[in-house]
Formats: sequence, structure tokens, C-alpha cells
Amino acid sequence: MTAPAPVAEVLRPLVPQVLGVLVRRYGQFDACEDAVQEALLAASEQWPAEGVPDNPRSWLVTVATRRLTDHWRSESARRRREESVAVREPVTVVAGPGEEQPAGEDDTLKLLFLCCHPAVSPPSQVALTLRAVGGLTTAQIASAFLVPEATMTRRITRAKESIAAAGSTFNEPSPDDFGDRLRVVLQVLYLIFNEGYTATSGENLVRAELAAEAIRLTRAVHALTPGEGEVAGLLALMLLTDARREARTGPNGELVPLQDQDRGRWDAALIAEGEALVDATIGHAALGPYQVQAAIAALHATAPSTEETDWPQIVELYHVLQALMPSPVVTINQAVAVAQASGPARGLELLDTVDAKLDVGRRLDAVRAHLLELAGDLPGAREHYLKAAQRTASLPERRYLMKRAGRIAPADPAQN
Repeated sequence: MTAPAPVAEVLRPLVPQVLGVLVRRYGQFDACEDAVQEALLAASEQWPAEGVPDNPRSWLVTVATRRLTDHWRSESARRRREESVAVREPVTVVAGPGEEQPAGEDDTLKLLFLCCHPAVSPPSQVALTLRAVGGLTTAQIASAFLVPEATMTRRITRAKESIAAAGSTFNEPSPDDFGDRLRVVLQVLYLIFNEGYTATSGENLVRAELAAEAIRLTRAVHALTPGEGEVAGLLALMLLTDARREARTGPNGELVPLQDQDRGRWDAALIAEGEALVDATIGHAALGPYQVQAAIAALHATAPSTEETDWPQIVELYHVLQALMPSPVVTINQAVAVAQASGPARGLELLDTVDAKLDVGRRLDAVRAHLLELAGDLPGAREHYLKAAQRTASLPERRYLMKRAGRIAPADPAQN
């Protein structure tokens, strides 16, 4: 059962707090996470009718602890381990004031580190993060990623089994390990946001709930690590990108490319917040890929039009990004900026350096088609628009690409 929006808004920020209380007390992440999910389900069923309790976190801790206790009692009866279980049971169910969580302590980051364990595959890291830290049900996560609920259940189960097998505990990583683990956390949040902002498949271009959840979790991490430049950079990138969301689709859900968007519909408050983060971070923290991408997004967000965008500066920033994070995706995006700054021929030259065999075919074909169209090679543009359309599982993208191809007459009437 999905909680109504007002109840869901109360529940989601409480998930890492309640789960943190249980894991800190009892140490069994798997069992504690299941108990919290049961408590969330109980809240979603009871609170709409009975009202939100005065202390919702204590209510959830109480219910989750009872579920956990019931589970252990059942296990003890079956396995004849009454004594060991009795030692683990709390003397009281409801913690006293201030006992649930030490003052000033937030378990969000610890839980993210646990969910983003290196032993867990990236798809499972995303799923477990959304369930354990984001408070989404397995059914909601499965729906967001367009897979059967049973498939997502197996993915989450494997993730928890991998964490248990690795012997990971509910502790912050050592100082030597912190940087590497934080990079994994940021990558998972980045993947969640990207899937929300541009869905890889399905009827809708955007899955707003995923993008919003990624931003919420990144805000939480930023609040806990204010001195980490890449955390601020990722948050700024998300805000500046998400500011364009309302203008990216037309009345019927069709894709509207950047150059055709009504910039008056962009969210000025998100742009201002993202810009402030970029200004406060770049030059004051070790430079990283998210900060550079945020700086590029800021140039797009503040330009009056595509023609008035500072394309030479964006090209320079892509050079920096390539040095920090070389990848074919960066090269493809850089080619677009180079084409705007120096002409489509130069952009096409850069695209020719990308290996077409890599898993970027749809994006590579779409950008090549656009640049060929700018260069006047209409048959070539049509061919690559059609190739890109065949390769995408996103229906809005496919319709857009087919529309672009349809505007160009085939070179040979037999191709009609």
C-alpha cells in the first residue's frame, strides 16, 4: 500500500533515523530493515485514518522494535535459542527522551555507506538505497525502473546478502576509506537522479519522484559533509538540471530539446541555489567532476538563449572534465559544445574519436544526426536519427527522433 502524499512526506525523512536506531542497537541490518519496512506499512495504513502521532519517529521505532522482537521470538522457538535472543531484547520498547539518537547525530550517511558497499553491484546499490534510506517500497522501486516486483525483490535480497557476507558493520568508514566510499555514494545518487530526470525506458520522459528523492538524499549528505566539494557540486548539478524539468516536455508529454525550451518556465529559485553552491565551492575545494559539470550546467541555466550561451567557456570546461573523468559520454557532450563554438564539422571530427561499439550508441547516433543536419548532410542526418530511434527504449525520445527524421525527405524515393 502506498502512503498518501502528506504521510509519505512525514515518513521518508524518518527512514534513516529509525533504521539507524535499530541497527545501532541490534546490529542486524537485514532484519532491522525488514522491521522498518513493516513499520512504514503500518504507518501508511493507520496514520491517514488516525492522524500522525505527536512523535512519529518514536511511534515507528516502537512498531519496528516489536516486529523485530516478534521475529526473534519466532526464530528462538524454532531454533531453541531463547537465551541468546532474550539477551538482545530491549528492556523497554520505547526509548526515553534523547535515547533514540545522540544529539546532533544523523545516521543517513552511515546507511548510505552501508547500502553502497563495494561488494554490491551498482543496480543493487541503487535499489537498496531507495528502499533503506529513501523509504520507498519494493513495489515503488520496481515500478520506477519498469521491472517486475519479484525481480526487484531478488535484487534487494542479493544486496543485503552481499553486505552480510562482506561482514560490513554500521560504522563510518575509516579516514583512509572515506573518500572512496563517498564517491560510490555520490555515484549511486547520480544514477538515481539521471533515471528520474531522463527515464531510460517507458512512456514518460521524466520520473519526478526519483529525481526528487535523489535531490533530497544529496541535500542530506551535503548537510552532513559541508566541506566536501564534490557533494556540493553534485547537489548544484542536480538543482541546475532539475530547474529545467517543467520546460522539457510539451502538453502531450513530448520531448522539447534545450534550444526550443521556454526559459521562462525554468525554476529561478533552483537556479539561484545551484549557482550559489557553484560559486561557494569552485576555488574553495579540491576540483572534481561534479563541480565541473555543475559549472557547465550553470552556464546553460543563466544564458538568455542557446545563441547567447558562452560556448567557448563550456568547451574549456569540457576539456577540464575530460582530464578529470575521461569517458565517451563526456566526448559526445563536448562535441555538441565544440559544434556550437566552432562549427558542426569540428564537432563531427570529435565524434569520430568515439568508439561506436561502446554502450553509447543511441546518444552517439542522436548527436551525430543533429550535427550532420547542422552541416547540411540531410540524408546522413536522417539515417542516424532513425538509428538512434531504433536504439532507445524511451518512447518520448523515440517519437522525437522519428519526428526529426520525418522532417527530412529520404534521398531515394524507394526508401519511403
